[in-house]
Amino acid sequence: MSKLDKIEELQNLLKEDSQNFQARRQLAVLLTDCGFNEEALKNLVYLSRIFKDDSGVFYNLGIVYEKLKNFPKAKESYLKALEIEPEATDAVYNLGLVCTELKEYKNAIECFEHVLATDQTDSNSYFNLALVYFKMHDYAQALDLFQKTIDLNDEDIYAHFYIGNILKEMGDSEGAQEKFNKVLSISPEYSWAYYNLAVIDYENGDINSALEKLNKTVELNPYDVEAYKVMSKIYTLEGDRDNAEEILLQAIDNYGEDGNLYYMLAKVAQRFEDTESYKKYLNDALRNHQTLSVPITDVKIELNKIK
Repeated sequence: MSKLDKIEELQNLLKEDSQNFQARRQLAVLLTDCGFNEEALKNLVYLSRIFKDDSGVFYNLGIVYEKLKNFPKAKESYLKALEIEPEATDAVYNLGLVCTELKEYKNAIECFEHVLATDQTDSNSYFNLALVYFKMHDYAQALDLFQKTIDLNDEDIYAHFYIGNILKEMGDSEGAQEKFNKVLSISPEYSWAYYNLAVIDYENGDINSALEKLNKTVELNPYDVEAYKVMSKIYTLEGDRDNAEEILLQAIDNYGEDGNLYYMLAKVAQRFEDTESYKKYLNDALRNHQTLSVPITDVKIELNKIK
């Protein structure tokens, strides 16, 4: 029986007997698994009002709130689950994830360290603890913890990826390249690894290799706006207006109208002394001011200066 068939069966049971709490529990979990989070929430809230001392109900309620991005309510639910069952490690771990989202980094650290105190082989806790330190810009501590992650699970592409980013930030391009290539050896379609390798190539002056990897990036992820931007910058510096413009228009086709992309198009036109296109794209940028990083007043002043 498929999950959807099972959901229908449980819903029919509840129509016959709304007090069938076991069926309602199963239904809530299945609804969550299948992505019907709003419906799952209704059932779990209902159960939480009846079973006020059931840690499992509040744990699952936390999961649903987390999926719905309601992190304050998720935190509240996990804390309630832990109040009922203090040693519920899964709830502690999930509470750490929620505290990370809420930028309550001290609390998140305490949660993951608590889990690791009970299981020193939990690579996921090492990874998420590392991520907290990364977000706090404590790269040395993050690096050590990401390394512990891959010591336990060498297939964790995200740990390798973050190590690559830290090494790049520290100026170790060769070490970063090694890590990004490791990511691709595990997951050949991980577009961000291609992007980061491309940026390193670009910074090292290897333009052809950078363009090759950037093209691979957008092939795998047509919505990677930053890759299009870097490609356009390269073509502009190379004096290739056609490709510089074409790649930004391609980005707009794939990603949608964007003030920053139109502003870049304006700067390309300005670079090649095409006044009409320069004006047109500045107006397009203003028309999409919601996605424009440059202050609107600055763009208007720039537009008024065009003769």
